[in-house]
Amino acid sequence: MRYLMKERFFAIGEDYDIQDEHGNVVYHVDGKAFTIRDQLSFQDAAGNELAYIRQRLLAIGRTYEITRGGELAAVVKKDLFSLFRCSFTVDVPGPDDLTAEGSLLDHEYTFRRGDRVVATVSKRWFTLRDTYGVEIAEGEDAVLILASAVVIEMACHNEK
Repeated sequence: MRYLMKERFFAIGEDYDIQDEHGNVVYHVDGKAFTIRDQLSFQDAAGNELAYIRQRLLAIGRTYEITRGGELAAVVKKDLFSLFRCSFTVDVPGPDDLTAEGSLLDHEYTFRRGDRVVATVSKRWFTLRDTYGVEIAEGEDAVLILASAVVIEMACHNEK
């Protein structure tokens, strides 16, 4: 499935609208302004919260928790040592961890589960600031991958 993730220009905090391949807004990310750490609510088009993203304060490096219904769904952590690239682990409960690696300068990311590519994120073909195309393989958890893509964008390109 293909998605278009656009940051809102006139928003307080990190706010995104995510459209499906037909141009329908299917998700919204509501960044909480004026907080000590990054906090975002990942919602469906009707405003129902599907996931919550929160930066860990006392973690070494940039680390974020994604929760669903109060339960931990994933911990997204930026690798400490990677030159000119952003590398992340997406630690999910059980054996289905993901890795994400992308070019810091080109805004290109690939999510993998082992050797298999499960999603790609690209800013290459878009001219608007902070607009990304996201392609997710069939059967993958779109909310988890899109929420992780928001984390990667914040961790690698946040200019706060």
